[in-house]
Amino acid sequence: MSKIKTVDSEAMAAVAVQGLQEKKGLDIVTIDLRGLGSAFTDFFVIAHGSSNRQIDALADSVEDEMRKVLNERPTHREGSEVAEWVLLDYYNVVVHIFSKPNRDFYALEELWGDGIVKKHD
Repeated sequence: MSKIKTVDSEAMAAVAVQGLQEKKGLDIVTIDLRGLGSAFTDFFVIAHGSSNRQIDALADSVEDEMRKVLNERPTHREGSEVAEWVLLDYYNVVVHIFSKPNRDFYALEELWGDGIVKKHD
């Protein structure tokens, strides 16, 4: 009987942050949602870019790092056409990459503020 490989969601979030840092993502935050009963994922990783081109590059960088380091691919990628809000869904980790106006408008850090919020430099 073979064992199914599972990747720790905390490690996935750290690799996503690394991918965002490589392309100079702005105001990178992780929100640990594991203690909330209503959460549908373990972590949100949130950042924004200064242009649509950077937002797309940030998403590509996260995908590249996740594939290289953990051999993981997103189950879903949404928003690349306009690159105002790109979402990468890895089941236990959901990465949100915004334009600054959209990040301010949707305010995920406030909506999910009951989770443990950690800022990354």
